Amino acid sequence: MPLDFEAIKKIKNIVDVDEASNYLFSTIEPTKKLQEALQYAKEAHKHQYRKSGEPYIIHPILVAAIVSSITNDEAMAIAALLHDVVEDTEISTPEIENRLGEDVAHLVEGLTKIDSIRDSELVPSHSNEKLIVSALSFRKMLLASIADVRVLVVKLCDRLHNMLTLDALPSHKQLRIAEETLVVYSPIAHRLGISILKNMLEDLSFGYLFEEEKKEIEHYLEENYHSIEMKLAEFKKELEHLFLTHGFCSDDFEIMSRIKHKYSIYLKMQRKGIGIDEVLDLLAVRILTKDPVKCYQILGIIHLHFKPLSSRFKDYIAVPKDNGYQTLHTTVFHKTAVLEVQIRTYEMHKTAELGVAAHWKYKSAGNNIKLDWLNNLQYQNESIEDFYALIKNDLYSEDISVFSPKGDVYTLPRGAVALDFAYAIHSDIGNHAKGCLINKERKSLLSELKNGDIVRIITDSKPITYCSWIDAVKTSKAKTNMKHNCNARIKELNTLSSINILANETNQKVNTIKNWFDATKCDSQSSMPCDIEHYKHVIHKIVTDLSLETKPKLHSNVISDIEIVSATPVSDVVFDYCCHPKKGDMIVGFLEGQRVHIHHKMCDQAIKYMQEQRAMVFVKWEEQKLYSYNLIASLQNAKGALAEFLTYLSKLDIDINSIELGKEKSSYIKFCELNFDTKEADLNALRAKIEQKIKVIHLAYADDAYKS
Repeated sequence: MPLDFEAIKKIKNIVDVDEASNYLFSTIEPTKKLQEALQYAKEAHKHQYRKSGEPYIIHPILVAAIVSSITNDEAMAIAALLHDVVEDTEISTPEIENRLGEDVAHLVEGLTKIDSIRDSELVPSHSNEKLIVSALSFRKMLLASIADVRVLVVKLCDRLHNMLTLDALPSHKQLRIAEETLVVYSPIAHRLGISILKNMLEDLSFGYLFEEEKKEIEHYLEENYHSIEMKLAEFKKELEHLFLTHGFCSDDFEIMSRIKHKYSIYLKMQRKGIGIDEVLDLLAVRILTKDPVKCYQILGIIHLHFKPLSSRFKDYIAVPKDNGYQTLHTTVFHKTAVLEVQIRTYEMHKTAELGVAAHWKYKSAGNNIKLDWLNNLQYQNESIEDFYALIKNDLYSEDISVFSPKGDVYTLPRGAVALDFAYAIHSDIGNHAKGCLINKERKSLLSELKNGDIVRIITDSKPITYCSWIDAVKTSKAKTNMKHNCNARIKELNTLSSINILANETNQKVNTIKNWFDATKCDSQSSMPCDIEHYKHVIHKIVTDLSLETKPKLHSNVISDIEIVSATPVSDVVFDYCCHPKKGDMIVGFLEGQRVHIHHKMCDQAIKYMQEQRAMVFVKWEEQKLYSYNLIASLQNAKGALAEFLTYLSKLDIDINSIELGKEKSSYIKFCELNFDTKEADLNALRAKIEQKIKVIHLAYADDAYKS
């Protein structure tokens, strides 16, 4: 029995063990081994019950049924039956291996590992923290699963059944599990090409997370049901007539219609800022045929008889997606409607619906399905938030396909630049990239790539560090490699700076300071130019260890927003023309007489000076304290009044943290409540400035213990 929305309705309503078992064996042949595994699972879970009160064993049986609906792999079905026994019962993995074989035990172990990661790493459902923290578990889950992608397929089926029975849990847990499903599990289903699971997981999550928005979409679809069905039926009838009159037989093709699934409609509305009636691919027909040549013949017939939107044509047959997806996409006008048409073979349809699960040999995952993206996500980042941002970009972005000069295809997220392409080829190519040719024209490495571009990367013999370009690239592989290279380079330059600064301040030779660092095995010298307290501590230790007669007396001096900490008198600060750093940039200072020349730390001239061992001093941007205020002001209830007021506050260099408008209002006045930061320390002076524009009801420091 195939997995579709009718099957899902049936699975959701099964509450009896025998009914669940019968349903399982309607999806897969009841072999002796499978029946033994079912009995084994029943025995293991016999005293366990779900939150809804049903016997727990119903859950693994139905997960096995979902697995069997999308793949005929017996080991996966058995692993689904036993996926909770190691974690929830006394049964061990070696025991499973003895009874049911190494392959099943290997899958169960992988599933258990994912669950243990989730339990230990994931933010609990009662927490108010954002789910962004769960990115760490996502990373580990993916890495744990690279060895056998079947583990992920079973886990996705497990999550689908959990979502079907989510209404038995309290609302706060429903929201957390739905959010986790949307940001962790459905993107995995997408990358594995299992669109049937992806769409179901998204729509089920959508109902919990955006209940009102889903109701609005459902209301529109119900209200326009007859109109939609008539448009689709009329278009299908015309297509069928055209194909038959152009030499196709009735058994050469099959025409199916579909309405875009609800979460996908919602996303399109949000991304483009449009109403549901403006979603161009809301209505679609899917045409299945026997071979790829017929796909192109059908496309030709459609384009000859219906005006196409050329910008929306995509050929994923010639250039498949990484997840194996192959289909011709076109969008055409039909009378007053705009409809999307998808054309594919029956085999392509199976792959599009089931992705990696459509293939018997999962480790090779079929000829067209690439699992490089799993390996690419191994690029580690210390910050969980950074990692989440990276994987979100890799997994959620729409794809483009670009080519090497030899015709090799590389799939990249939309918005990727030539440097992303360089890293997609190989890390070494990205690290040495100095230029590129796009369609035989010389372009910058930051040039955005378009679908179908042919890109050639020009490399240098030496690695090139592009620290300021990290935000310009789109892929996690590029960002992480560049950050790693940049951090290594900064560490190297900080070490050079430390030696030069200390040599200058202690009046010692550079080699003396180097030898001291080596002797003391000080591993934090790279942090010294950035940490004033550590800097003072190191100087004190050098004076003691080297028995210096005089200890440098450090003085702090602020000139032109630069704080200089040095024993040498400084009268002036100069920003050199070669790099002229902006406020907040990493900086270094070179001493010439009583003048300090400020350079960007990555400036080629500065690096040359460091290597020449020129005298340096400790420099950093002056820290300016920000003061936080709460403000309540009366705002005229007129169009544009708020925008005008906020523009005025911006001119006062006020940074707004939060704003609330219209708690109480009359026909003439709204009350506007703000929390903001500013450099202005004088409350009365600030009030006077604001009252030049608007009436202030209340203004107080946000950290004032007596604030109302």
